[in-house]
Amino acid sequence: MNIQSQLESKVKEGFLALFETALPTVEFQATRKDFEGDITVVVFPMLRFKKGNPAQIGEDLGNYLVANVDNIKAFNVVKGFLNLVIEDAVYLESFHNIMTQDNFGFINESEDAVMVEYSSPNTNKPLHLGHVRNNLLGYSVAEILKASGKKVYKTQIINDRGIHICKSMLAWKKLGNGETPESSGLKGDKLVGNYYVKFDQEYKKEIGTLVAGGMSEDDAKKEAPLLIEAQQMLLKWEAGDSETVDLWKTMNAWVYEGFEITYKNLGVDFDTLYYESDTYLLGKDVIDEGIKSGVFFTKEDGSVWCDLTHEGLDEKLVLRSDGTAVYMTQDIGTAIQRVKDYSDINGMVYTVGNEQDYHFKVLFLILKKLGFSWAKQLFHLSYGMVDLPSGKMKSREGTVVDADDLMVEMSNTAKDISQELGKLEGYSEQEKSKLYSVIGLGALKYFILKVDPKKRILFDPKASVDFQGNTGPFIQYTYARIQSILRKATFDYSSEVTGIDLHIKEKELIKQLELYPETIQQAAANYSPALIANYTYDLVKEFNSFYQNVSILGESNQTKKILRVQLAQNVAKVIKSSFKLLGIHVPNRM
Repeated sequence: MNIQSQLESKVKEGFLALFETALPTVEFQATRKDFEGDITVVVFPMLRFKKGNPAQIGEDLGNYLVANVDNIKAFNVVKGFLNLVIEDAVYLESFHNIMTQDNFGFINESEDAVMVEYSSPNTNKPLHLGHVRNNLLGYSVAEILKASGKKVYKTQIINDRGIHICKSMLAWKKLGNGETPESSGLKGDKLVGNYYVKFDQEYKKEIGTLVAGGMSEDDAKKEAPLLIEAQQMLLKWEAGDSETVDLWKTMNAWVYEGFEITYKNLGVDFDTLYYESDTYLLGKDVIDEGIKSGVFFTKEDGSVWCDLTHEGLDEKLVLRSDGTAVYMTQDIGTAIQRVKDYSDINGMVYTVGNEQDYHFKVLFLILKKLGFSWAKQLFHLSYGMVDLPSGKMKSREGTVVDADDLMVEMSNTAKDISQELGKLEGYSEQEKSKLYSVIGLGALKYFILKVDPKKRILFDPKASVDFQGNTGPFIQYTYARIQSILRKATFDYSSEVTGIDLHIKEKELIKQLELYPETIQQAAANYSPALIANYTYDLVKEFNSFYQNVSILGESNQTKKILRVQLAQNVAKVIKSSFKLLGIHVPNRM
């Protein structure tokens, strides 16, 4: 039990004894730096249960706590704030508890399972910068939910069918001359993506020719022979034409191999995969059931709708008049299928950009109306776009930044800045190369994850690799500095430290460490890796202040020296743990 939990019961006990009234909750906050104290009880909310002067209520409570709680040695009241001074022994005991926990801050997995969906790419092009934010967010939220005690399944739904896939296939068939990833030396997703671009180029030429011949642009877009051929190819695929299906399987396999390399380099993984080619017909049977139960209604033309006007939305189409499904139908069916596949799922998180906010609002409402209990536990992890400063990293097409190119660029940026600073003397070329990747990727991930997911990001590769300020490399560098201290500490520092007075910087560091379990729970509840990232930055700032104000290995008192090494060691443990939740590695040397 942490200090705050112990205090809460004592404050409630005191309030009842003094005022003969039960107090349901106690509000705490950190004591302001300009007042003496370690933790502050906020008195103002208590006025709902006991009328009176807040300063006098604080004074009465303070006297009670000093008299009845061994570990509170003094107090002061500033207006409606009761500042309590806690005995150093309490902090030493709390720190020993932190030190002896193998996985401090984590809760053992429960039976409460959640599925987190992220990435969900199309198989007609490589992953791009938008996918990078999506993958980093989804992966990190999944890891944070696991740490908070949830059982987690990571998944993606791969958009492997449709007209866009047929465009790549058709362009390869017409222009490819049998080219393969092996013969071209290109990753499979890059190769297929190139043919998608080639289709677009040829399609635009055909439109131009038709317009020059007197056709309107709108008609030309519909009548271009290449588009008509792609539409026919889609019909053949849906009819199961063996030649078309074989080509589809071959080209998708190339893409999956390419994706696998990108995912590995990005450091994300999945427990299970869903494919749109398997799920696009799901949901129709649910619509029939929904019509019977009154959740859906049929219009005169035979189309089926859900009326959400009472919820402040509009009517939503779920089945066209010709009986074909829309995306909403498919998403309804896929959600239900996932719970059939994993019966312990009690909720789902969808990591999808904010342009789909309305879609998910509707999806969740419909699933609730259909009576699924797990539908109350659905969350759209909505995020904003990532922009780059003008002129940075334009890809070959000039519009989209390729994820692989971005990772190479980050590694090169880390290399340039590290060389400027002269930080890596004595490293072999292989060690340097690995470290550039760790620093570059850490910088990218931290820069993206430290921002609230809903906010749009302007991502500057060079600014992200700064070794000062709220950046990944700054935190990695602090971790490496601590490892250097630990390598020099050649004595035994494993014993529990008791009976000493704490330096203010030691106490502040212990307080910051104590916040880690609570931060994990808050990050899980809010689906926000930013809370973990910014907690870690605050911890590192606190450690650096401690490092600058007290001597660690130069301390003459052996007991104090042991405690300071232990503090450094446990700060490093939490940095490593929190960065793992963000998918970031920490180097032992830098």
